Amino acid sequence: MASNKVTFIFPEVKEMPSRFRNALGKYLITINKACTNCGKCIEVCPYAVFKSGMKRPKALSDHLCIGYDCSKNDYYCVNKCPEKAISLRLNPSFEVLGDRRWPAELLASTWNMAASGELPANLNYKTGNSGGGFDKIGILFPEKSKKEEDDIKNESLDGISTAIDLNHSQDSRPEVTIPIPVYLGGMSFGSVSIVTMLSRVRAATNLGTFCCTGEGGFPEELIPYSDHIITQVATGLFGVKEETIKRVRIVEFKYAQGAKPGLGGHLLGDKVTPRVAAMRQAVPGTALFSPFPFHSVYSVEDHKKHVDWIKEVNPKTLVSIKVSTPTDVDMVAVGAYYAGAHIIHLDGSYGGTGAAPEIAKKNIAMPIEYAIPKVHKFLTSEGIRNKITVIASGGIRSAYDMAKAIAMGADGICIGTADLVALECIRCHHCESGRGCARGIATTDEELTNLMNLEWGTQRIINMYISWRRQLMRILKRLNMKSVTELTGRTDLIAHIDHIHNRKLNGILEL
Repeated sequence: MASNKVTFIFPEVKEMPSRFRNALGKYLITINKACTNCGKCIEVCPYAVFKSGMKRPKALSDHLCIGYDCSKNDYYCVNKCPEKAISLRLNPSFEVLGDRRWPAELLASTWNMAASGELPANLNYKTGNSGGGFDKIGILFPEKSKKEEDDIKNESLDGISTAIDLNHSQDSRPEVTIPIPVYLGGMSFGSVSIVTMLSRVRAATNLGTFCCTGEGGFPEELIPYSDHIITQVATGLFGVKEETIKRVRIVEFKYAQGAKPGLGGHLLGDKVTPRVAAMRQAVPGTALFSPFPFHSVYSVEDHKKHVDWIKEVNPKTLVSIKVSTPTDVDMVAVGAYYAGAHIIHLDGSYGGTGAAPEIAKKNIAMPIEYAIPKVHKFLTSEGIRNKITVIASGGIRSAYDMAKAIAMGADGICIGTADLVALECIRCHHCESGRGCARGIATTDEELTNLMNLEWGTQRIINMYISWRRQLMRILKRLNMKSVTELTGRTDLIAHIDHIHNRKLNGILEL
């Protein structure tokens, strides 16, 4: 674990290509029978799209092709082929992927970062197509000449810190610093496969940060990584034991989830296998519900009893409070501080996997981009902003979303869905079903679980976050900042593109 005095050494990026024979890409390349197998396409393509074959080359990596934009280059394979045997077209399967928050290009760019740790050459990796939220908010960079911008791109990023402290309370509990302003959100044993769970936990450990167990208990496979695990206490109290509370460095109370506040949790019966049932002390095949709310908490005083309980059981742990975003979320945050919490985790309305009902996601909680500045301003006005850590989640999909959330007033972010996308989730929205996840990510079915290798999954998530960190450092560099902590609450550095005409801006707006 990183500290203020020790430089954390990040893991290396390792190439980790798609686990499927034909990775989904934006373009399809066809080589017809006119090909003489001269190998010219293999020779000229800098993206390693082509591989040699017996009769003709094969476009085995056409997901790396930059498409029609390549026609401007002198190495464009379609033009370079002496027999004019190569044709290029949009992939119809790609066009139907995803949804407006996670459109096909954002999915594919995340797969690309997870595979190589590098930014995609031909895809939008910054925003979705939701028509609102982070997709309508831009970052205002200082105006610079093209030469200055080019110089920044070529300059070293050494000396830029992405570390944040999680304990600002100055109490007797340990100081905890994570080297990236991200930890991985709760996905319970039962909602996702054990391979998915372990991939996330191992990645968090390698990155020096934390991963939350969710409310499904603490599988024994996670014990070696306990120093990097947040164990969750939710309303159903599934798997909650004193031994697990004593084992970890952060305990999270989940009072509500942003995607479905007021509804509690629901794990369908076909996901409750004998092992999941044993972990949750339930009956196999029986649907499990987490009630809403904690029926022992109806005031700040009641809430403080919860916090004090955890602190008594484990004198060295930090306490995080996860809440949804009602209109009085600022008052909730202040209450969490006075109850003794170290972290207030704000979970916005677009959090959660495909298991969360759309009617709840779109109509109940406040979007996270409204909640963050509301909480930040109120905590500041109360004189306690620097005494509690604010973590945001719910609809954060990219490094640029992360930077915007921090500029709004968060110290750091919590991520869930992007991790699953790194594992090649296609956003089919069948997470709630035992055999609904065709890619073996959100499933308890052993046959589907075996579709994914643990080493592969771990490295894919590491690669994605290494890429995010580099992007964040580049953003900080362009803003003339040395630390991500300088970005917190800098709402003057972001703007809503629909209202930009109402402001006199000297900077460069970038989505």
